[in-house]
Amino acid sequence: MMVRGHEGRLNFFKQALWAASVLPVAMAATAGSFADGGNTLVSAMMMFLGNKEKVYILDKAEGNKALADGHPAWGAVWDINTQAAQTMVVKTNTFCSSGMHLPNGSYVTFGGNEAVARGGAGKGAWDSDYNDFDGRRAIRILNPCTSEDNLNSPDCQWYDEPGVLMMQKQRWYSAAEALADGTIVIVGGFVSGGYINRNTDNSNPEGNGGAEFSYEFYPANGREAQRMQFMVTSSGLNAYAHTYLLGSGKMLVQANISTIIWDYNQNIETPLPDMPKNVVRVYPASGAVAMLPLTPANNYTPTVLFCGGSDMPEAYWGNYAHPYANTWEYPASRDCQRLTPEPADGSTPTYEQDDEMLDGRTMGQFITLPDGKMLVINGGLNGTAGYADATGLTAQASDMPFGQSLASGPVTTPAMYDPNAPKGSRWSNAGLATSNIARLYHSSAILLPDASVLVAGSNPNVDVNTSPDITFPTEYRAEIFYPPYFKAPIRPVPTGIPNTISYGGDPFDVTIPKNSYSGDANDAAGNASVVLIRGGFTTHAMNMGQRYMQLNHTYTVKTEGDFILHVAQAPPNPNLFQPGPALLFVTINGIPSNGTMVIIGSGKVETQPTAPASILPQSVRAEATGAGDNHPAPENESGKSTFSTGALIGSIIGGVALLGLIGLAALFFVRRRRAGRHQPPTTLYPINTHNMSDSGAFIPLQHGSYTQVHAASSVSLDEPYQDRTPRQSEWR
Repeated sequence: MMVRGHEGRLNFFKQALWAASVLPVAMAATAGSFADGGNTLVSAMMMFLGNKEKVYILDKAEGNKALADGHPAWGAVWDINTQAAQTMVVKTNTFCSSGMHLPNGSYVTFGGNEAVARGGAGKGAWDSDYNDFDGRRAIRILNPCTSEDNLNSPDCQWYDEPGVLMMQKQRWYSAAEALADGTIVIVGGFVSGGYINRNTDNSNPEGNGGAEFSYEFYPANGREAQRMQFMVTSSGLNAYAHTYLLGSGKMLVQANISTIIWDYNQNIETPLPDMPKNVVRVYPASGAVAMLPLTPANNYTPTVLFCGGSDMPEAYWGNYAHPYANTWEYPASRDCQRLTPEPADGSTPTYEQDDEMLDGRTMGQFITLPDGKMLVINGGLNGTAGYADATGLTAQASDMPFGQSLASGPVTTPAMYDPNAPKGSRWSNAGLATSNIARLYHSSAILLPDASVLVAGSNPNVDVNTSPDITFPTEYRAEIFYPPYFKAPIRPVPTGIPNTISYGGDPFDVTIPKNSYSGDANDAAGNASVVLIRGGFTTHAMNMGQRYMQLNHTYTVKTEGDFILHVAQAPPNPNLFQPGPALLFVTINGIPSNGTMVIIGSGKVETQPTAPASILPQSVRAEATGAGDNHPAPENESGKSTFSTGALIGSIIGGVALLGLIGLAALFFVRRRRAGRHQPPTTLYPINTHNMSDSGAFIPLQHGSYTQVHAASSVSLDEPYQDRTPRQSEWR
């Protein structure tokens, strides 16, 4: 038995309490509550906010009842206003992809798994039942559209053409991070497998054959994939490595218990201290990890917070097939550590012990909120992410107490972390409701424009399983979580928010009407903040690309009660907040406005134009009071935003090297084509851009069949995560 004394017994007691309590979900926007968010049609393994109206959802290729193009769907779009979903066609298997924003507001996903059939059986290049193609080299691009667009246009669908656009290497569970020019670096991943990407023993990691030890760029622009030593060093526990671009332009990379600062241009690694207490935070330990808010008060110095995960001993992790321990008995970690990789004073970076979480969590996820606090949500008290039919101690699937799930004890009460509170008082769950939906493996969460949080997904099963007899079935129910600031009777209604934010340059003015706040106007203006938030691409308890930046401002209070915020552009350092889409919120006394979608930077993959930091006027005070308690607020400008992504899709496609195919595709430029005009993607894909007159496109290579593009898999995955089942004597 591997339960660790009192903590293990307490976790099982909490799990029993959860199983016994089936409480109704709150149906109103009550602060701290959960409300019904409708049905997502596919289980939400991956999500991102496309625009003010739409959240896009990806699942793995599996047997969902909802159909797309006559076969089970694994893509959907969820409407924020109606909370209804509709399926979308995706060709390749997106199982455990990575993803990232592009500078013009589009999103791209990378990699996935080979084609699978019912029950998760590996099929290599293509499966005729699910009609899914091998996704391990796939690059898929989505142009987020709104109801103002022709949603049936090819420009509003996933572009997923493996014979045209693909990575140089096969990558399943890779990491992705945007760079200052909008290029994306894609790191590591699996080739096949796996619970973890190693065999046992791990004395020769590069000889195992199931891991990818390289990195590459998108767009590649002629750059070939290169070996990354860190992926060898962290072998076995480096899926979905944590990657954060830093102010210097170098990158923090953390996996297993190892940490480096990485110069990706020169491929030079600078080691940092190991993770204290041997706590693993990457998949399948799946800790909650996020960058703290970047603010003028901290001089925009990146600090990353690592919480939860697992400190299981090395021997317990097992191999590709499954763990050697009964993970569902092993308590998840409560430990939290802060790391400032590039201290402003030039001191040596070190991990700093932070307050422990209220509960241990595996698969807990941080969502950074407009008030600067951080919500942690979802996850389990015990075990890890992943699923299996056995462990090194439990040889038969029928003996697995939670089905194929390797975790137990859902943590269904969220918690709030205040990064600015004194040590010892940073965590609280006071006033936060408890959900009755388990959110374990393949759950997700993301910030919405009204500052609520969409919570969805959970499916710790090899294929769809909705049996009432299973503890943790495939989950299609979505929820909306309303953070504590929803208790406010009124919210700010800013006007004058621009469509784009530059790196430095002239400031812009935002007006706060007197009837959208209450109390003394000088206090309200002094306690205001203007923040940019990018929710990122959420999957596996992480939000790739999630960032929060507070813009500097001064103010002028008018005697009639309105006040004007004079807002600085983003600091002239695109490393701190990479170019692309973001929500702009104005908060007053911690109460946020609705978010307005803006584009940061030029909208192109290029060295971003910068200007000197904005020079702000002195603040001007006046005797005035808000009237929000007495008058209704005007219509929020964010609801009428002129931002439109209906014609967006990356000019960045141009320049991607199509390596691994016979020859290279020719690149050329064509004139912009109108949205809704159909152009067969097998001959030419139209690439429309926002506020740009020219665009790039591919002439795809011609192939007689898909198998000429992708070689079939050399690994059999007839059972979930299994190359072979280790004998008991092999467990070390």
